[in-house]
Amino acid sequence: MTSPALLDFAALTELASRSEAVTVACACNATPTDGWQTLPLSMPEAQLHVAGTLAEQHQDDATFAEYHPDGTRYWSADAPIAPRYFPYNRCTVSECTVCGRSYLRYVEGGGYFVDQRIRQLKASLLVDAAL
Repeated sequence: MTSPALLDFAALTELASRSEAVTVACACNATPTDGWQTLPLSMPEAQLHVAGTLAEQHQDDATFAEYHPDGTRYWSADAPIAPRYFPYNRCTVSECTVCGRSYLRYVEGGGYFVDQRIRQLKASLLVDAAL
């Protein structure tokens, strides 16, 4: 099995711009995912294919620092999407094969649980912030 291609900021911006322009109704956006959500039961995973990854390094080396210069929080719908910061630095980007929307996805793991999380990719929230 091959690893997904690493997406640079320009490629991520292109996916996000195309995604944000989609206006058709689709089963993939039946549940709002403007901010991070546990993967909704309504999400048709079979419609999603991995377009690439934002994980530049081994996940053990990736930072857990978050990027919130304007006081947003992890769950905020208007939180910036900064690819070098947590959790984006652990994400894959999936695209809906039906409508073309793109989503950020990663697995949150704790002591006794694993939670698949998803957030819609929005160009208006992308920030190319250095670490």
